[in-house]
Amino acid sequence: MMDLAAIKAQARKEGFARRKAAFDANSGGAGGYLSEILAGYRGVPLSGYMPIRTEINPLSAMAEAAAYGPVGVPVIQAAGLPLQFSKWQPDGAMKAGPFGAQIPEVDDFFEPEIVIVPLVAFDAQGGRLGYGGGFYDRTLELLRGKRATLAIGFAFAAQQADSLPLEATDQPLDMIVTENGVISLT
Repeated sequence: MMDLAAIKAQARKEGFARRKAAFDANSGGAGGYLSEILAGYRGVPLSGYMPIRTEINPLSAMAEAAAYGPVGVPVIQAAGLPLQFSKWQPDGAMKAGPFGAQIPEVDDFFEPEIVIVPLVAFDAQGGRLGYGGGFYDRTLELLRGKRATLAIGFAFAAQQADSLPLEATDQPLDMIVTENGVISLT
């Protein structure tokens, strides 16, 4: 019998393969449905992310939202700590951050009420498999302990799995948005 770490590693490998195939086939415009969802939350502080490698690209939706209210991106502080979010503007000055993601050149931290979450795989129940560092789980737990915080998983539809190996500390997504639409959670 495989232990949970091995099961998660296999699920990540499969999720990365599905994501790469979807990324390679993507013709652009994947953020349309994300923009539609965010339009219902104009002015609410939110965080997106700077896409790396084969992640689906939220930048067009983030740029649109930035015209109405604060938009940030995650900044890793250290292993084992929650993320902090620094305000971002389209065409703002950026620098290299940990793991290859760009972060604002000048830190201007705030707490978002909506977090657009990148992922490796998701399931129809709102489960999410990330990269394994636990950054988003710790962060969502902290934010949700202070106020209602909406976690929107943003991914290619092909990243959906029938089920995922999850732990009690894994924070669920409230909504999943793909290039094909919004997935209702069951």
